[in-house]
Amino acid sequence: MLNIETLVFNPFQENTYIVYTGNKECAIVDPGMLFPQEEEMLEDRINSLGLTPKLLLQTHLHVDHVLGAAFVANKWGIGPMAHEGDDFLVGQAKTMAAGFGMDLKENPPAPVKHLKEGDIVELGDVKFEVIHLPGHSPGGIAFYAKNEKVLLVGDVLFKGSIGRSDLPGGNQHELIDAIRNKLLVLPDDVKVYSGHGPVTTIGEEKKTNPFLQ
Repeated sequence: MLNIETLVFNPFQENTYIVYTGNKECAIVDPGMLFPQEEEMLEDRINSLGLTPKLLLQTHLHVDHVLGAAFVANKWGIGPMAHEGDDFLVGQAKTMAAGFGMDLKENPPAPVKHLKEGDIVELGDVKFEVIHLPGHSPGGIAFYAKNEKVLLVGDVLFKGSIGRSDLPGGNQHELIDAIRNKLLVLPDDVKVYSGHGPVTTIGEEKKTNPFLQ
């Protein structure tokens, strides 16, 4: 059984996910907490659910998705897992945050493990396959739990939209190719959890997303 809790953090309204299984182990996906009260919210939710954080998973390393990575790494002793294509963003996070008027005390921790296409990440009895989806950022990845029909996709695909491709390392052709060839081939009833905004499904985006018609 797979459960997903969504917390919305920081001025970018970023979705931070707590993903957990029946054994009460959890993964924290894209921690975006900027303020102490947001850190408290995450910690309180994890404690109230009786969970033990085991994994820190990053769909990509844009600043709004890594603001809380240092807190998670320090609090629970788990380092980020991400694609090496986004490593160049780690050292820029503090400067990028300042450009948006956000005070990030330190750059986020560098990934302790690099994930690539086809890797399997296990959480309890759930297996997530890593799908590499460049275009929004070079190292964008999704986590796909095939049996549970769940896809954590970061900022590649949204309800009715797609990720922007005008940031460093972005490429719109790559992005649309990745979505078409790797995501739209998944079953229609797969639930899509994006980095911002509501949950959608592969079938809904196939039918109605104006960028994919």
